[in-house]
Amino acid sequence: MPDWGWWVLGALVLLGVEALTLDLVFASLAVGAVVGALLAAIGVPVLGQGIAAVAAALLTLFLLRPVGLRLLKTEGTETNVEALLGKPAVVIERVDARTGRVKIGGEIWSARVQRPGHELAPGTDVIVISIDGATAIVDAPHGEPNGSVGE
Repeated sequence: MPDWGWWVLGALVLLGVEALTLDLVFASLAVGAVVGALLAAIGVPVLGQGIAAVAAALLTLFLLRPVGLRLLKTEGTETNVEALLGKPAVVIERVDARTGRVKIGGEIWSARVQRPGHELAPGTDVIVISIDGATAIVDAPHGEPNGSVGE
């Protein structure tokens, strides 16, 4: 196999690994391998191919990779617990400082109130303040005791 063929094979393997990691490190190395293949195809000696491949990989790693990562980043997409903070919920079983149940977006969560001494009656609209393990910490909007059953 000619030198450029080995470079192309290396680039394809690196792109396959990149497809599994999506970190753009192996893509940078693949760019270096493509540069090595191009130089091999035009007859540059192996040492020159290697030096150019390393230089291209380093350039893309430090200059293009940060730009690529910013483009791939999904800003504004909240996941897991962050997606629940501030969401509206409805009390389905009385919620107090120790126990209760709320419905958040179609899911039933154990819950407790943020302010000790307050209780929220079933049917009360609440807001998720935080998540503690598998328990939603809730409060009535604007701190109002909407449907409070005790002060």
